[in-house]
Amino acid sequence: MLHSMTGFARESVETDLGTLTWEIRAVNHRYLDVQFKLPEDMRPKEQAFRQQASAVLGRGKIECGLYFRRAVDQQTEMQLDTDLVELLGNRISELSSKLPATAAINPIEILRWPGVMKQPEIDAEPLFEEASALLDTALHALNGMRQSEGLRIEDMLESRCADIEEVARTVRKRMPEVLAASRIKQQERIEKLDIEADPARLEVELALIAQKIDVDEELDRLESHLVEIRDAIAGEKAVGRRLDFLMQELNREANTLGSKSADTETTKAAVDLKVLIEQMREQIQNVE
Repeated sequence: MLHSMTGFARESVETDLGTLTWEIRAVNHRYLDVQFKLPEDMRPKEQAFRQQASAVLGRGKIECGLYFRRAVDQQTEMQLDTDLVELLGNRISELSSKLPATAAINPIEILRWPGVMKQPEIDAEPLFEEASALLDTALHALNGMRQSEGLRIEDMLESRCADIEEVARTVRKRMPEVLAASRIKQQERIEKLDIEADPARLEVELALIAQKIDVDEELDRLESHLVEIRDAIAGEKAVGRRLDFLMQELNREANTLGSKSADTETTKAAVDLKVLIEQMREQIQNVE
């Protein structure tokens, strides 16, 4: 089953200390790159959070933001550092005596002074346990979204695989006709030269020409790669890189088919194959 590397999850929980919220955004990336934005009290726990994410996710650029809004407690909120306020008041009085024309200080400005208003310290350990459990919930929600997108990609890939099989069947069915037409064409060219050719040598040359334009081997490899693609999709492991490699192999066979083409229909088939393969490759860039 495929997983997309793109997704979003947002989960919140109410605790005794306040509200915790995780927001996780994921986009495609060559490797797993997890970045965290944490409240100051949670920064020492970043490595633990990172291990949680790495255990669930395989590839992608992941941005994890943890937000904490404290619960309002009238008994503990808005604590005033009276010593600092007194010190500031003394300095303001000294300044006012030296500069009598100075306007009176607005008390609100004093409250804005760094350190005047203090919030009580909180015990980060229980908060970390809540945040860790919530992160698990958010990661599984993210994976659920990535899995749903992966199912859509699976359907698209299966559809294109079926289209490629149909093109390959059409080309294979026409090959005897193409080879016969090529043989007739070469014989007509020899006749126009009005020379007497050695029949045995002529047969060898015609056989070599037929071998050069025969694409049975390319069609066999093409169909073999389609089997590998379906096997990879049905597996449980991350297969984005393997599928990307198989797209290169499919494209190589399509190019060879085009270079061996002996008629316009085969050339058109090679172009159709390259279009289908490119459509698949674009989607596979987003597969984990």
